[in-house]
Amino acid sequence: MRRGLISWSRAELPDAVLAARVARAQAAMAAAGLDALVLYTNNTRTAAVSWLTGFVPYWSEGLCILPRTGGPMLVVALSNRVRRWIESVSRVERVVPSPRIGAEAGRVIAETKTDAAVGVVELESLRADVADGLRKAGSGLKVTDATALFEKLRGGADAAEIALAAKAGTIAQRALACVPPKPDTIGTAIAAAEAQARALGAEEIYLAVAADLARDQRLVRIEQNPPALGRSFAMRATVAYKGVWVRLTRTVLEGAPNGVLAQATDQLAAAVSALPDDRGFKDCASWLVEGCRVAQPLEPLMGSKVAEPLRPAAGSVVSVQATIRIDGHPLVLGGPALLGAAGAPASLLVPPLFED
Repeated sequence: MRRGLISWSRAELPDAVLAARVARAQAAMAAAGLDALVLYTNNTRTAAVSWLTGFVPYWSEGLCILPRTGGPMLVVALSNRVRRWIESVSRVERVVPSPRIGAEAGRVIAETKTDAAVGVVELESLRADVADGLRKAGSGLKVTDATALFEKLRGGADAAEIALAAKAGTIAQRALACVPPKPDTIGTAIAAAEAQARALGAEEIYLAVAADLARDQRLVRIEQNPPALGRSFAMRATVAYKGVWVRLTRTVLEGAPNGVLAQATDQLAAAVSALPDDRGFKDCASWLVEGCRVAQPLEPLMGSKVAEPLRPAAGSVVSVQATIRIDGHPLVLGGPALLGAAGAPASLLVPPLFED
């Protein structure tokens, strides 16, 4: 469940931006012969529906129905009492509460056209009872997978998404800047970062820590029995803001020569500039590029441990992390980046720079 404030800022995500995304999707639907597009959302798979409507659920689940003409509709497994809240935080034409979202979505689509051609985004991963309900309620519906269609639409980021990613990255940077260089405990460090992120309007923040970089550079969520902090540690902030997710990672390095962190950040930026080509990471101990293709906000796309790499689209926003060694010191750094289009180099939107 989300814990931060979810609201719609028309200054940051104008109605015209969402209208343009809907229009692009409907043009693609017309070209593919689809009468309706269906997208699933819950509190972990938010990105497809939020990109189209601005809606992000605190909890529960729903289906977004986009007809070939007209505005998007939401069928949500929530009570009618939250209808007005949903309408206030999203650009939708109709909200239909129902505990059986698949069956209700099928009924809504069949009301307009009993033999409608329906494209379902990520049909293969849609929960069986939801998919069965959709098919049974609209027995004449022709249901096919529309993941590839939507992935092409979702590819390159528009100006609003880039700005929101930069804002989320700035929140993460300012949150991690609040971590003292010598915190008493991991809990002290996490509390300082989380409090700042919430104060700056983060919808959500998750913090992961590599408590002693000399021993282990893996970043893990600390649930209980936190380990003692070493002389050098790393912390990663995963921040959601207005439906956009980014990661930013800071290393706190005690006793290192001046300039080591800046040198490592320069090396990270140089590696990022070549993306989606991975040649810049050849000397990194490990690295990872995450981004959004469809509904998962941060999906592993490329990396030293990604068996089947997925090339991110030109102009897309990704989050990059790498483990870099300088003078024997392991440093884990990362931040959101914008991939260039038409051959332009990629660049970090918010570099992980902090005062020594």
